[in-house]
Amino acid sequence: MNHNTPLSPRPLRHLSDVQRRVLTTAQLRAHGVSAAETTGKCRPGGPWQQFLPGVYLLHPGPPTSEERLHGVLLYAARSSLADPVPAVPAQPGAGAPHGPLPYKDAMVTGPAALALYGFTSTPGLSSLEKIDVLVPRTRRLRSTGCARVVRTPSLPDPRLVTGVPVAPVARALADAVAEVPDAAVVRRLLTEAVRDGHCEPAVLVRELNQARLLSRPHVVDAVDALLAESRAVAEDRLYRMVREHGLPDPVWNVDLRLPGGPYLGGLDAYWPEQAVALELDTRAPRHDEDALWSEYARKREQLERLGITVVYLTPKKLRDCLEQQATVVRTALMASLDREPAAPVEVLPR
Repeated sequence: MNHNTPLSPRPLRHLSDVQRRVLTTAQLRAHGVSAAETTGKCRPGGPWQQFLPGVYLLHPGPPTSEERLHGVLLYAARSSLADPVPAVPAQPGAGAPHGPLPYKDAMVTGPAALALYGFTSTPGLSSLEKIDVLVPRTRRLRSTGCARVVRTPSLPDPRLVTGVPVAPVARALADAVAEVPDAAVVRRLLTEAVRDGHCEPAVLVRELNQARLLSRPHVVDAVDALLAESRAVAEDRLYRMVREHGLPDPVWNVDLRLPGGPYLGGLDAYWPEQAVALELDTRAPRHDEDALWSEYARKREQLERLGITVVYLTPKKLRDCLEQQATVVRTALMASLDREPAAPVEVLPR
């Protein structure tokens, strides 16, 4: 029998090509291959080899990147193809699920996951010495070979990318950043994630905070640079929205205060004649999200009590549906014709 020969009366038609080349002890047994036969085929010069504890490559020579991914997942997973589990959801744009997968409670994370998502600021799969695999904290499993075990109290829902269950981008980034001491590398990773639309800044910062990475100065510096760049990009889109969709010109980047009274807050844009205020919601909570939201709500309530309409736009909405956001602003400007005049306020350059 060579490695292309069916292993037993139990057919392998339900397996993908790579799953036929990488099998566990339990899978081999389910297909009629005894432990003694497996050991014999894995002797020096034999047609098979042991890749990780309990995981075998059914050919000689080095594994491919795809075989390494599936081998690591098989090593970390709770079950095997002898007891298949449902397919995980497909990543948007990645095609339909590929049928039942043998990976329960295990998913690729860290640099390998980012490589699967198409990041250019991380090494390719073939260049990675280790593949990080995310498992529940309660698993009694050790890192070995090319498999580096990462534990979590609560597994996120995986995404399916090229047939492989992968941690969401923000979680994969946090696991990658945890192993990177180089500030420049961290900054490139975070910037690419937001710039190319893989992840929203607030989601990413929340994940970094949960991973307790915001106590590291080089990560904090990278986050600050990321937020500044994200705001600059959002402001550019805001200027383009006003220009391309025929909105009246506002006054940009101003502070409001009551005449001779208290400061009311800063705004990204303000239409004095219509008393419409616009603010970019670029919150990226680090510690106390409720407090940050309360501050936004307090400012909004204070302005609306004065008769000023407040419009919040997020960078994501400006990126994904600019025309719709222009309609939101235009509607607010037109509605001012039916409102009582707002209280007078002082508009100061910021």
